[in-house]
Amino acid sequence: MVNSLPAWLVPLPDAETMRAVDRWAIDEQGVASLELMERAGAGVARALERLAPDGPVTVVCGKGNNGGDGLVAARLLRESSRPVAVVCVAAPAELTGDARANLERLPGALPVRLDGTAWSGQRDGEETPKDRADLFGADASVIDALLGTGFEGEPRGAVAESIAAINAAGAPVVSVDVPSGVDASTGVVRGGAVCASLTVTFHAAKPGLWINPGKAHAGEVQVLDIGIPRGAPGGASIGLIDPSVLEQLPRRDARATKFTSGHVLIVGGSRGLTGAPQMAAKASMRAGAGYVTACVPASLQELIAGAGTPEMMTRGLPDDDGALTAQAVAGVLEASERGGSLALGPGLGRTDGAFACARAIAAQAAIAMVLDADGLNAHAGRLADLRARTAPSVLTPHAGELGRLLELDSSEIERERLRHVTTAAEQAQTVVLLKGDDTLIAAPDGMVAVSPGDSPALATAGTGDVLTGVIAAMLAQGLQAFAAAAAGVWLHAEAGREAARRLGAAEGVIATDVIAALPAARSRASRARMRDTRARPRSGSAQQRGRARGNG
Repeated sequence: MVNSLPAWLVPLPDAETMRAVDRWAIDEQGVASLELMERAGAGVARALERLAPDGPVTVVCGKGNNGGDGLVAARLLRESSRPVAVVCVAAPAELTGDARANLERLPGALPVRLDGTAWSGQRDGEETPKDRADLFGADASVIDALLGTGFEGEPRGAVAESIAAINAAGAPVVSVDVPSGVDASTGVVRGGAVCASLTVTFHAAKPGLWINPGKAHAGEVQVLDIGIPRGAPGGASIGLIDPSVLEQLPRRDARATKFTSGHVLIVGGSRGLTGAPQMAAKASMRAGAGYVTACVPASLQELIAGAGTPEMMTRGLPDDDGALTAQAVAGVLEASERGGSLALGPGLGRTDGAFACARAIAAQAAIAMVLDADGLNAHAGRLADLRARTAPSVLTPHAGELGRLLELDSSEIERERLRHVTTAAEQAQTVVLLKGDDTLIAAPDGMVAVSPGDSPALATAGTGDVLTGVIAAMLAQGLQAFAAAAAGVWLHAEAGREAARRLGAAEGVIATDVIAALPAARSRASRARMRDTRARPRSGSAQQRGRARGNG
């Protein structure tokens, strides 16, 4: 059973919730559905005008409410003297309800087929485009009003053909509510899907606009208020991480000590992989941990200590040719008696001894844990073993690592990221964080936090170790696992942006630059939040006030 989302998550309602909102607004609140469609279409028309101020427009319509929104936009654009062609994937006679009403309001030429030929019932003397090239000319822009939030599955027939034509045109595209072909609830794309420049969505953004592969098709996302009253029923189990998540972090005061600021144990390192535990340790310190101890192979202790920051303590543990062995477990458990948190896996290596060590520590350590890298690989096919842990855990796999945990190919993970991360969280009964531009954080109860991403500077070696250290610091400072993971992800992404600003380009950023930017990123976020709070009307944020509907 999913509890209410925390205040630092912006709800992303799914298609079923949107249908309930529609019914409530229309049936119980007396809001005219035709008026909702008018406002939606007007918003789409304005967005198109901002995206492409001049030139012809092709509006490609389905036969449901999404197509009706497109017909409103087509009418308003024609009334403003824009040349507009309307393509319909079904005969106009098949349109019903509000979509039919807006077809009857449409001035000028009636909709045509995708090949430019007229549907039956064309008005005498009307001119229609001669072929598809006229509909998708070099200077044309497109409104995608084919499929709405209720769509699931794979587009077929004329709809699939229309999606392919829109993408082939290479034109600026505004999608209505969700890019056609994208599952609004999950982000899954089972066939073709429109690649939008801008998606105008109603009431609130949908999960599929922020979860890949759907996110990659959505372009810029604009949430449009079309006047649904407050108090709509239904909730959401998925939310977009807001910067206010950092308000969960404790602030040091005059009474603080290194002990009250939290102790982090980093367990890892092996021959050829000595940098990973160093970066995780440095990141923990920059993220607020009071002190950090790196538990590393004894044969590499001097090397790691000498190359690391002098504030980092090290502890040499039994190893075999530079890789930890099962004999190292006792030393880690002894060190963990101080409390704090454990980051298990950075640079651990894949020897049998290292894997046995990782499994034993994960099973026996009684402190909060981040499990990453080869600590995860040690549990390939053994995900359910982690259910027995008594202390909180956060798993931080990328798609390949999650695939190994679930015994699936990474391509399967990428196709249905939401489904697989929630499955893993349920199987392990712990928080699972699937890394990516759309990093997903799933709790065992089904709650999911989604990162806004947009931090390309993080696409470089070592930033995963940085994230591990940051989340470990959050856990050591007392945050609950789900909040620690979300706060760590948001701060990590902001540090990537801060590092890119300092260096002038995302392409020049390396992992240690991200570590150095962590304090400034936290400070920048706090200042921005204070400005936002002072400027916000008492009635609520723009996101909270923005109400609209989903289309079927």
